Amino acid sequence: MLKGNLVVGQSGGPTAAINASLCGVIEGAMASGFDGKILGMVHGIEGLLKENFIDLGEIFADPADREKLVKTPSAYLGSCRKKLAKPEVDPTDYNAAFEVFKKHNIRYFLYIGGNDSMDTVYRLSEYAKKIDYDICIMGVPKTIDNDLNVTDHCPGYGSAAKFIATAIREMARDTRVYDMNSVLIVEIMGRNAGWLAAASALARGEGHPSPELIYLPEAPFKMDEFLEDVDALVKQKKVVIVAISEGIRDENGVYVCESTASGAVDVFGHKYLSGAGKVLENAVRDKLGYKARAVELNVFQRCAAHLASKTDLTESRAVGKAAAEAAISGMTGRMMAYVRESTNPYKLSVAPCDIAEAANIEKMVPREWLNERGNDVTEEFVAYARPLIEGESYPEYEDGLPVHIIRP
Repeated sequence: MLKGNLVVGQSGGPTAAINASLCGVIEGAMASGFDGKILGMVHGIEGLLKENFIDLGEIFADPADREKLVKTPSAYLGSCRKKLAKPEVDPTDYNAAFEVFKKHNIRYFLYIGGNDSMDTVYRLSEYAKKIDYDICIMGVPKTIDNDLNVTDHCPGYGSAAKFIATAIREMARDTRVYDMNSVLIVEIMGRNAGWLAAASALARGEGHPSPELIYLPEAPFKMDEFLEDVDALVKQKKVVIVAISEGIRDENGVYVCESTASGAVDVFGHKYLSGAGKVLENAVRDKLGYKARAVELNVFQRCAAHLASKTDLTESRAVGKAAAEAAISGMTGRMMAYVRESTNPYKLSVAPCDIAEAANIEKMVPREWLNERGNDVTEEFVAYARPLIEGESYPEYEDGLPVHIIRP
């Protein structure tokens, strides 16, 4: 065991389970006989560079506070979307980061995040080798998009999937109040991978047929076929609910929303996507003459802790704990991943993978998990996703509202 301190940060879009992973890291360090400080970097790598730390070991010494942390949504430490340049292009941030490591005797670095965050883990671990600095660097997966490579699924996805399926089922009740032809289009997060929109299929069952149509980025979107499908279903059922990923695109790779998008991009070069639902709403109204409405679930998908999956929170806590224990045992340059041992009964284990296999590689919904026409998912997807939303984990309530723990 290296003598020094541990630092952990959160990065990218928050989830309902990212704090469960943070709690796991804290508990993993405590359980490992680690005698250094457990520091949290406020706002991810940006906080590290600014030496903005808080003492997590002190703040969460009480187990009751750790339980509150698990059930608090969003990123307790704050997040960031800072992209590190390649060190051979600009080593400034790397040199600054390792100066901070040396100054505070940091020998363990854990980062909780998605694709871009795992890229940060990879680059820092490679740079540590280059300058021969003794530090153990580990990645902890997180993303509601479920698009990280290697791991069976991602911490945060199960809770987001549970919220989406619940919201679809509740909206289905609302849309059937009136005896009239109508189409509800629900736009769900998912730029390139359609895991979240696919989760809308979990709303079905026991007399719940909606959504009738599901469109993901993994299959080219064809407007003429979409209108044909909607028209046929409205004539049959009157009320139709359509779930779509925000990133659906045509056969040429052009996003459906690009006619309404601003064209702006984030620091990683990703286009800001919004408006695919509105495009389809207008098409249904203009071409078919049906009442149509588009709803965008937006940030609710990632912060609805009152609907969190108990399975998701339990697994997220476990993967954080495993990452801390692995780092303290001397492991570095790895990401902890979920390994599904069986689906029925559902059984999972946690194991390390090479960070290079996870960074910057997006995992798509397998094309064979979509039907031939590309307007629905198969039972294979449902069997894969169903166990991830199981169980309820209600927060503590006070004066009728959930109690969250807030960073000092």
